[in-house]
Amino acid sequence: MYVARFSSSVRTMSTKVAVVLSGCGVYDGAEVHESSAVLTHLSRHNAQAACFAPDKDQMHVVDHTAGSEMAETRNVLKESARIARGKISDLAELPAEDFDALILPGGFGAAKNLSTFATQGADMSVDPTVSEKIKAFHAAGKPIGLCCIAPVIAAKLIPGVEVTVGSDVEGTETWPYAGTAGAIAAMGAKHVVTDVSQAHVDSSNKVVTTAAYMCETDVHKIHDGIGVMVSEVLKLAK
Repeated sequence: MYVARFSSSVRTMSTKVAVVLSGCGVYDGAEVHESSAVLTHLSRHNAQAACFAPDKDQMHVVDHTAGSEMAETRNVLKESARIARGKISDLAELPAEDFDALILPGGFGAAKNLSTFATQGADMSVDPTVSEKIKAFHAAGKPIGLCCIAPVIAAKLIPGVEVTVGSDVEGTETWPYAGTAGAIAAMGAKHVVTDVSQAHVDSSNKVVTTAAYMCETDVHKIHDGIGVMVSEVLKLAK
């Protein structure tokens, strides 16, 4: 099912959503614009958001001015606290039974700190705590939203799930990470082609995904696509 326009009509005053962050910064953590967009759209819908992150070291630290690795160590939880304005908890303490939905923003942290996709591709593994929480939400029939590169985690953990990372056509400047679609298929999931302004809803698995910064485009288009994803997650949480 394709959804292409954000609606502000969802009323979810009592909906509680856990947002899992993976650090702070596109190259080694959670993508800041995506994370902010998720929190903004949840707020717009009157949902209650709570941030979580694994208490572990990042895979590495990247100088975001140069794109080069730095000789230091940073903690995923402490870095994620920058986005959450200090209001964040250890992912290990997330009680799935107390929340109605789960959302994972993208950024390379999803592929480096929450999983090993950045180094192992389709042979990736998922952080044990991340895996435990996603499986708990899925088993309880609670919706899960993922954007950017994060859908690869659902592809690994949920057999036959349908997800999108946007395009599957490699070699274009607009979609530089389109090869990810092939890795998703190799893990036994189905990739669905969408535009950046759309989200794909796998109704049977209650998984909602959007491409976000898998596409090189204007930031407002990223924000709009994430708005569609959040809206659809909240509809499924009713």
